[in-house]
Amino acid sequence: MASELKAAFPAIFAERLKMKGVIAVLVIDDPEKAVPVARILVEAGIDAMELALRTPSSLESLGRIVKEVPEMLAGVGTVLRAEQVWEAKEKGASFIVTPGTNRAVIEAALHHGMPIAPGIAVPSDIETALEYDCRILKIFPAESLGGLPYLRAINAPYAHLGIRYIPLGGVSEVNCGSYLAEPAVLAVGGSWIAPREAIQKGNWDAIRASAVRAAGACNREGKPCLR
Repeated sequence: MASELKAAFPAIFAERLKMKGVIAVLVIDDPEKAVPVARILVEAGIDAMELALRTPSSLESLGRIVKEVPEMLAGVGTVLRAEQVWEAKEKGASFIVTPGTNRAVIEAALHHGMPIAPGIAVPSDIETALEYDCRILKIFPAESLGGLPYLRAINAPYAHLGIRYIPLGGVSEVNCGSYLAEPAVLAVGGSWIAPREAIQKGNWDAIRASAVRAAGACNREGKPCLR
């Protein structure tokens, strides 16, 4: 039975993500690289990120970014266990994203007052998320599932409920504009912007160039999206 608590992704966060159109998805191995990459993204016009909890230093990297790059709306992804919710909150995370609809993680997020965008892939995932009033959902892996046609089909029975999706997985500079033209899409997740290997090597020029292109392609504040 679902908790009586209900999820609420702050409207101010949702509007910010909608206008910018893209969340940079990062995997950082070395905390020394965390602040430089975050600053480059902000300077390029990307001020929201999902830092995947896939390395031993992920939380340290998050803490450094929150402290030294306050302009960045810093969330965490790959949250698989309930205890990670509190760990992320202690380090200053603004929101969490999960690969799937893990009830224990969702309930921990609600308990700690942490905005959450659960991951979904099939209708039952959406209905589980709706039990907690989660209406901002990550669809993953978007392209492997069938891309925009699949998103439209899976959303059809729930469109009247005002759900908004963040597609991730196979989204790129080439197709992000098509996703963002879909009314049900809040923003896209951009793992192509600052690839793990580029961060490891400190290839800041390449990351900056990619971030500038992504910001221009995805921004809904008057700049055209790529088609």
